[in-house]
Amino acid sequence: MSAAPQPLTSVAIGTTVTVAEIKLPPESRPRVMEMGLLVGTQVELVRFAPLGDPVEIKVRGYNLTLRKSEAEQIFVKVNS
Repeated sequence: MSAAPQPLTSVAIGTTVTVAEIKLPPESRPRVMEMGLLVGTQVELVRFAPLGDPVEIKVRGYNLTLRKSEAEQIFVKVNS
């Protein structure tokens, strides 16, 4: 039985996860998708900024920084 998707911000630093769902508003979704963040993509949570915002992830071989509010709307499943 697989675990339910959880927000990207809730996984531990260094964890590799797979994007399960992107719940961003329609006006924000295309920008994130153009940067390579699509359902089924593997990403690694790299770090949080000192005050928790922004969030840095590694996706498709490069590091990407997202606002914490955006990262909270990206739901992921932890890879086994």
